[in-house]
Amino acid sequence: MDLSNLGLFKLMSRKMDWLTQRQEVVAQNIANADTPEYKGRDLKPFNFRDALADSRRLTPTATSATHLNGTVPAGGSNKEQRVRNPYETAPDGNNVVIEEQMMKLSQNSMDYQTITNLYKKQVGLLKTAIGRGGQ
Repeated sequence: MDLSNLGLFKLMSRKMDWLTQRQEVVAQNIANADTPEYKGRDLKPFNFRDALADSRRLTPTATSATHLNGTVPAGGSNKEQRVRNPYETAPDGNNVVIEEQMMKLSQNSMDYQTITNLYKKQVGLLKTAIGRGGQ
């Protein structure tokens, strides 16, 4: 049974993918905290309502080589964006605040752990439902 075909598991996987990408962005911000003119970045916030709307959208499939490609770009829907209103900017133009990035990092870690635990619980419920709860 492929769990990625179930709606709840698909949404949890997308949230975990978003959290992984955000971890990379925050790590880049921390790594460039002393780089002159570096502007901190973050991802567009993940919203389950938007994710549900995206999952209901049908993607076109080319059935012939003469069909045109769509206008929707390939890749993930998680857009990286610059931080608009930084709390402070250093004289060298860098606006990364380590404390702020560390808070984002710990929040990201807690959210990832929460989704992982939810995923485990859902798998446990499915195992119980099919009679393999003890394994």
